[in-house]
Amino acid sequence: MANLAYSPSRGIRPGKLLEEFLEARDMSARELARRCGRSAKLIVEIIAGRAPIEPETALQLERVLEMDADLWLALEANYRLQLAKAKEVELLAKEAEWAARFPIKELEKYGLLKPAHGGDRVRQLLAFFGAGSVEACREGFAQLAAVSYRHSPSFNSNEEALLVWLRLGEREAEALDCADYSKTQFMQELRGIRKLTVQSVEEFLPELQKSCARCGVVFALVKPLKGLALSGISRWLSPRKALIQQSLRHKTNDHFWFTFFHEAAHLLLHTRKAVFLDGNGYSNADPVHEEEANEWAANFLVPQSQLHAFVAQFDGTVEEVTAFAAEQGIAPGIVVGQLQKRGILAYSQMNGLKDHYKWSDD
Repeated sequence: MANLAYSPSRGIRPGKLLEEFLEARDMSARELARRCGRSAKLIVEIIAGRAPIEPETALQLERVLEMDADLWLALEANYRLQLAKAKEVELLAKEAEWAARFPIKELEKYGLLKPAHGGDRVRQLLAFFGAGSVEACREGFAQLAAVSYRHSPSFNSNEEALLVWLRLGEREAEALDCADYSKTQFMQELRGIRKLTVQSVEEFLPELQKSCARCGVVFALVKPLKGLALSGISRWLSPRKALIQQSLRHKTNDHFWFTFFHEAAHLLLHTRKAVFLDGNGYSNADPVHEEEANEWAANFLVPQSQLHAFVAQFDGTVEEVTAFAAEQGIAPGIVVGQLQKRGILAYSQMNGLKDHYKWSDD
């Protein structure tokens, strides 16, 4: 008689199947124990689910009942896993309040979580963060607690929204291949990236990502979540891989490109142990580092000596700004942004020279 092939259903107790086998053969547990050379107590406990089927027992059951040992073991492993899952969901349900603080509706909207409640919701959230437990997740968050913030003093980011947004960037980075980081190569690529500022976002975005990847930097553009008041971050995912992540919070090209080169400056100039989060005009980071990044970005986009010479002869016309931007090989909106920042232009002036971006689903 050929051995039976059996695909275990979810959560079936092996002892229940064993009991059905015995009933079909009109065989008692004591008789099965005798044929297997095991104690009757062990067989009774296996039937009741109090004792697991070990490999040796599975081999004996195979010979007596003609069902493959690996199927008995698979059934046992599946049953024990389902028990562990049920117990875990019960324990995780105690953390439902913690999970509820995150932007669950947005995560469901983007298909990153499925509708769930209690422990199942917590379990899904842990999977999203790539954490094995709530405690491990909290420890991971604690490592981001010493971040360098730079955002509006009147609108601080919601912490849970920030953590989700950071994780979304990590997930994009995990899915992208890039070379090992090279500072020399990064500087070279940045010179080419500067030339992309005159292109539309549809044109420059894929080229920007490719250029960054060639030197060990992942660029991720991630839509901001409700409650997020940040424009971008720079951080090291490993000693050989960095991430620049932007939110397009201010949807103009001057802000986008200044944020990018500001974050690039952090990677070039500052410690790999920090996470620099960039927003709008305020910082609890090292003010020296922030000023260095600001100065580097401004000078890289528009050499400040040339900007000063331009301002000295500037009569306030659109034509002058357009001509100067063309000489510099950058978008005129970037020049407008720098002139506004320095008070040469009011923030209401010449905004028509800026490119305005929007998300496809806005």
